[in-house]
Amino acid sequence: MEAMWLQKRETCASIRFARMIVSMETGPHQQQSMELTGSSYDGSHKNGRMEGEGKYTFPTGTVYQGQMKDGMFHGEGVLYFPDGSKYEGTWAKGLSSEGKYTFSDGLEYDEDEWDFCDGYDRRFYTERCNGLKPAGKSQLTNRVPPEEIPAGCYDCGDGFYNPATRVVSDYELKFLRYADDDEHAWIVRTCRKSWEELPKSTSNSSANAQ
Repeated sequence: MEAMWLQKRETCASIRFARMIVSMETGPHQQQSMELTGSSYDGSHKNGRMEGEGKYTFPTGTVYQGQMKDGMFHGEGVLYFPDGSKYEGTWAKGLSSEGKYTFSDGLEYDEDEWDFCDGYDRRFYTERCNGLKPAGKSQLTNRVPPEEIPAGCYDCGDGFYNPATRVVSDYELKFLRYADDDEHAWIVRTCRKSWEELPKSTSNSSANAQ
């Protein structure tokens, strides 16, 4: 679950940065905007820091709703992602100590007992719920119908990836994140792309024929 891990890592980095720039205004409940990050916070404060119950909105549209302490996620809280998925977790100083990720279609991710699209069963979750397509028709993604991929890009599960710019955008082409080397390699190796390539054996046969 590379995409889910990257979302959690991006969230932790963003909240730590936001902690450094939060204004020093005090009050029991305030609504404020962080101009440098484009984030916003609506909730309680203590000594000028986010503390208590609050709602923190990232510029990507991801929303954290839950407990805060000393300017960080701390306690029980839920991350709601723009695609409809969510991560319910227990947080300590901005990092998740344990939690549960639920996809937008209601499927819960279980790291120990995950058996979707593995070597034994290649069906998507929606295929298990709704049945397989008729003979001769293939389901390419868990989404039906699949998203149309922009030219030169990949469908990486939570949006489109442009390898030329290293940018991952959501399905409405809004910026999500920059991909690091590990995510880039994973997407290029495993994800559906907008163009078709001839199998190597076919290419080699054509070259030998010439």
